Amino acid sequence: MRDYIIRGMDKKKTFRLFVASSTNLVEEARRIHGTSPTATAALGRALTAAAMLGMTMKGDRDILTFRLKGDGPIGNIVTVANSKGQVKGYVDNPLADLPSRPDGKLDVGGIVGKNGQLAIIRDLGLKEPYIGYSNLVSGEIAEDLVHYFYLSEQQPSAINLGVLVDKDISVKAAGGYMLQLLPNVDDKDIDRIEEIINKAKPISTLIDEGLSPEEIMEELFGEFEMEVLEKSYIEYRCDCERDKIEEVLVSLGEGEIRDIIEEDGQAEVVCHFCNTKYKFSKEDLLKLIN
Repeated sequence: MRDYIIRGMDKKKTFRLFVASSTNLVEEARRIHGTSPTATAALGRALTAAAMLGMTMKGDRDILTFRLKGDGPIGNIVTVANSKGQVKGYVDNPLADLPSRPDGKLDVGGIVGKNGQLAIIRDLGLKEPYIGYSNLVSGEIAEDLVHYFYLSEQQPSAINLGVLVDKDISVKAAGGYMLQLLPNVDDKDIDRIEEIINKAKPISTLIDEGLSPEEIMEELFGEFEMEVLEKSYIEYRCDCERDKIEEVLVSLGEGEIRDIIEEDGQAEVVCHFCNTKYKFSKEDLLKLIN
């Protein structure tokens, strides 16, 4: 089944909800990057979050970058999404891994690290992108995002992200939901939402049990009479191409390109997001100068 996200709202218009099923997307990222189980869980959570955040972008050319830099062994986590449901990402150290936590869960907080920063960059095609920052609070990613929304955008939220890694290290199930309260919500509804979330199974378990995003919305928040407003398919897709790599090389300037020719006689550029290798011979590099 194809991965997708739904966007919904309750009948009283007190909150909006995004629910994502992202198993194939996260498995494709694992296959490309050869990530360890814990790195798969960390990157998968970030990719799922980016996909849901991408749905908040309206323009066809709008791009959202979700970046985490903690003090854990995985290093930077960078994910990029657009409004068309195309998502890509990478981590600095895909082979970094840690033993499971005492409760048997993968130690995402440990591999990301609790000290560091989260950034969300929205490029809407204007002169300057909108950039918001916040400090990490746990490295578990969902909790860090909730903290970001409250601090940087004054948006009370509840976020759940999960990746279930199988015994053969492939991705068994992945997904998430993001609930954002609207101004007319009352305390009684907030208390009930918190109660539901605290009692709910992990999102990856619900997806592993075969529930669709619509069924998860109904199972968790059906009593609020939810309405699905939008459905969007999502996929792992890198948009790199040789022309774009040439532009990057040209931006280095003639002097640096000549240095590359003198020292190496050629250039090889590897895309961070899909590991595609682009090779440039001495003749190719000379053409870029001319």
